[in-house]
Amino acid sequence: MATTERKPLLLDFEKPLAELATRIDQIRQLAEENGVDVSGQIRQLEARAMQLREEIFSSLSPSQRLQVARHPRRPSTLDYIQAISDEWMELHGDRCGGDDPALVGGVGRLSGQPVVMLGHQKGRDTKDNIARNFGMPYPGGYRKAMRLMEHANKFSMPILTFIDTPGAWSGVEAEHQGQGEAIAYNLREMFCLDVPIICTVIGEGGSGGALGIGVGDRLLMFEHSVYTVATPEACAAILWKDAAKAPQAAVALKIISHDLKKLGIIDQILPEPTGGAHSDPLKAATILKQVLLENLDELNRLTAPERRQLRYEKFRKIGVFTEVAH
Repeated sequence: MATTERKPLLLDFEKPLAELATRIDQIRQLAEENGVDVSGQIRQLEARAMQLREEIFSSLSPSQRLQVARHPRRPSTLDYIQAISDEWMELHGDRCGGDDPALVGGVGRLSGQPVVMLGHQKGRDTKDNIARNFGMPYPGGYRKAMRLMEHANKFSMPILTFIDTPGAWSGVEAEHQGQGEAIAYNLREMFCLDVPIICTVIGEGGSGGALGIGVGDRLLMFEHSVYTVATPEACAAILWKDAAKAPQAAVALKIISHDLKKLGIIDQILPEPTGGAHSDPLKAATILKQVLLENLDELNRLTAPERRQLRYEKFRKIGVFTEVAH
């Protein structure tokens, strides 16, 4: 995971933080040039900057959280795998003639325990995003994922999946290759696997593209990630014929972690460093690793039939509601 100093990419609501940081730098520079001690004032401003950052990120709207989830420097699947695993070997190919770079996976060790890790992979820049199709897999990506999960099941290795996609690729070519069948096959087969499965939404979890690797014993979600049946832009275009109403759609869709926890869709929210996972990727990875180990420890105590039954019951409860008479 890269730790070199780079110019920050600011979101709109982060501009007050940038202005305050610039002011602190200017005061520090002037003090050095004039030999004046302003350490007390700088400490106050830095404390104010930290307080302001916490205030902003604790009260983000759903559309603002979506911006954080889509941040180009947000840690990706490969970033997390490299940060949390003792060793890692990527495996390629769906054994049907292709290898989809939008969905990566392989075998590794997590604190000494052999595991299979896989997930969606977006690019870091335009060229990389084009190569990885902006994290939107073709059917071959889901078939590769299923091959890796079957390998894990055969050798009794837990499966860790990382969700970060706007959705599966919906182009004509993908439909010709059986996109719907590939995702549906994964949904069915993941219910039947004997080994523990932990799915984590690390960024943007969109539609069937997310579900294709999203059936597990535990569904975890980073605090500023989103998980939705359709992007707010697509929802707004469908319902109101106006993509500009995406912020309104984001509220109605209940895409943020706290809403999804209340609805019983996800099992656990992973806190992020103040400023989002992209502000301190190594700290985010440390949080992820700790939570994964805790959940694996619990799931490893269950038998395979118990895990399959709990997995089935977990998803049967999703969508159940009660009408209250007025």
